[in-house]
Amino acid sequence: MNFLNSVPVIWQTVGLLTLSNVFMTFAWYAHLKNLNDRPWWIAALVSWGIALFEYLLQVPANRIGHTELDLGQLKILQEAITLSVFVPFVIFYMGQPLKLDYLWAALCILGAVYFVFRT
Repeated sequence: MNFLNSVPVIWQTVGLLTLSNVFMTFAWYAHLKNLNDRPWWIAALVSWGIALFEYLLQVPANRIGHTELDLGQLKILQEAITLSVFVPFVIFYMGQPLKLDYLWAALCILGAVYFVFRT
């Protein structure tokens, strides 16, 4: 039996979207720390290369997820995962302070999750 067949669709989707978000976050923001002294087009090319891996995970995640979730649920799930990946990235990788505003943003997104997933 294939291992993935035993994992519920929602968890396959969450896992793949989380991994894709790690790549996406690095593609979008890591150049601000690592390539700040390089021309913008070098940062863009490096970011584009990182984003390829994001898409290699995000596209299957959405295809798998769409077998049981509608588009609104997929989008809000993506946003919730994005924030849960972004906050540790900002704090631990970029060295920025934790802000209370992240909590308020998370509560708003949790409200969105509630509304799109309620039955």
